[in-house]
Amino acid sequence: MQTNTSQSLLKLKDVIQLTGLSRTTIYNLLAENKFPKRIQITKQRIAFLSTDIDKWISEKVKAGRIN
Repeated sequence: MQTNTSQSLLKLKDVIQLTGLSRTTIYNLLAENKFPKRIQITKQRIAFLSTDIDKWISEKVKAGRIN
């Protein structure tokens, strides 16, 4: 069975805009294994999988809901 989940590769600047986090915060979370892993797409370019970022955001929203 195939899912309809669309995946794309996001540049760091796109991840910064989507999450509202700074570059430094993202790298700190990566170092603590608390953020989705990067993907090496070329020797000098990294990206993030959009579905990984979407899932991370959803988890943060669920965990941060206040009654």
